[in-house]
Amino acid sequence: MTENLSPIDTAKYVAAKRAGEMVEDGMKVGLGTGSTAAWLVKCLGQRVRQEGLRITGVPTSTRTAELARDVGIKVVTLEDARWLDLTIDGADEFDADLTLIKGGGGAHLQEKIVATASDRMVVITDNSKRVAKLGAFPLPLEVIPFGWQATKALVEEMLVSLGAPSHETRLRMNADRPFVTDEGNHILDLHLGEIDNPRRLSMVLNQIPGVVENGLFIDICDAVVVGYSDGSVEVIDPTAQAPAPGDADPAATADGGDDNIFRDPQA
Repeated sequence: MTENLSPIDTAKYVAAKRAGEMVEDGMKVGLGTGSTAAWLVKCLGQRVRQEGLRITGVPTSTRTAELARDVGIKVVTLEDARWLDLTIDGADEFDADLTLIKGGGGAHLQEKIVATASDRMVVITDNSKRVAKLGAFPLPLEVIPFGWQATKALVEEMLVSLGAPSHETRLRMNADRPFVTDEGNHILDLHLGEIDNPRRLSMVLNQIPGVVENGLFIDICDAVVVGYSDGSVEVIDPTAQAPAPGDADPAATADGGDDNIFRDPQA
């Protein structure tokens, strides 16, 4: 499979495949949005067809719902599912605390609702999304269309008051028209460079009239599956059981050597 893929698609595919193996028969699964999440949906569809895997999917966008149906996954709404066993989604950035920036595809509102209505959230990504500090990727801010210019002005005033060293706020466009989310809203992309205090920024942004939700995911992600272009995979899971005395220390093999239990080769 991977021999026909570009290096970046190889990384996305192996991450999606590994995370897809976490899905068990009978689960209700949140299905993310984006290019990496699309690989997940395809992998799960293959398991449905070949293994008879029985799952119920709750998509986070109309395009994910369409793809899931196309590959044979049963799709329901979150209202029907009520609560999920697992959500698997991509991310635009993640840091050492597993805090995320999401929303590059414009679906972070539904993604956040679905993720927080799940027992567990797993992120699938390639290593380029790992950062020491969030903010290089523009932070998406979903806003209602009514008075969005006033909301934008309030956001910029707030950034100045917080002492943001540099910032620029842009309305996301789709060709010559404002981008419209599945909920009929617009998105402001905040070009911040660095975010020193994601928790404070998230709380303050969501207090501004007209703001629906921001793309910072804090204390939501439980694990990250990182794919590499060589077909290897790294699983970052702070909740995993610590090694027993005498067992290999994962930190000692973090260089990706053959004995690294967190980077196993994938076909």
